[in-house]
Amino acid sequence: MPNLGAAIVRQYERGVVFRLGQLHGVRKPGFHFMIPLSDRMWKVSLRTVTMPVPSQQVITQDNVSIGVAAVAYYRRVDAVKSIVEIENVSAAVGQIAQTTVRNIVGRSLLDQVLTDTQTLNLAIREILDRTTQQWGVYVSLVELKDIELPVSMQRAMARQAEAEREKRAKIIAAEGEALSADRLAEAADVIADHPVALQLRNLQILAEIAAEKNSTIVFPAQLLDSARAVSKFVADESRGSGSGSTRADGHGGHDGHGGQPAVETSAPAALLSRDGVEPAAGGESER
Repeated sequence: MPNLGAAIVRQYERGVVFRLGQLHGVRKPGFHFMIPLSDRMWKVSLRTVTMPVPSQQVITQDNVSIGVAAVAYYRRVDAVKSIVEIENVSAAVGQIAQTTVRNIVGRSLLDQVLTDTQTLNLAIREILDRTTQQWGVYVSLVELKDIELPVSMQRAMARQAEAEREKRAKIIAAEGEALSADRLAEAADVIADHPVALQLRNLQILAEIAAEKNSTIVFPAQLLDSARAVSKFVADESRGSGSGSTRADGHGGHDGHGGQPAVETSAPAALLSRDGVEPAAGGESER
């Protein structure tokens, strides 16, 4: 670019001066005088450039077609090389970045692309930096920012993730059941040594149920206690019915006046019958 004998270089720039077509040096920031018509200055920005890498259709090593987009950050560190060695450094960096992304991702497995992106980023950055050094460019960072998967692959991965979650849930539930069984066994040992503890636990459960203000509470009794209570009741009833039958008249006879059944005999009559003496026939029993 021709100038009229003066040029201003900004703080983030460097001025590369050509005099009659030959490189004449680099100008630092500030105001500079130049020879009109013979000197030309090219200003080179040293600021970091953000360059998006368009999405690339890549087939991974395990034959899965994906789209990968990235972003690269670079800056010119040598103003002379960025002008003398290459015509358009921005276009060159963009093309080599797209090619490198395709090559690195194509040699990787899908799982590695999804989970180990940091390793891929470092590999891409090293290749770009090594290639662009001769152009006076330093690549500071490369990041894979977008990975597009086919719809069928997304569904398959969703099923895989769901199955993995279910497996973890079952394992956690089984571990919880094992811990619960151990605690219940310890509690059973304590209750066996201290039977009152079971009654206290029953009262606690009743208190918890009563807090819900239920109108009807069905609380099961202990099976063994209930069986013992029923057995005791049946035994008591059997003894009561046996003693009553010894006091009743075994003949079921009638008196001689109105055909009424005979009433219970007195103790002397019973004693006589046990001694073998028959009571008087048709006689009225003593009361």
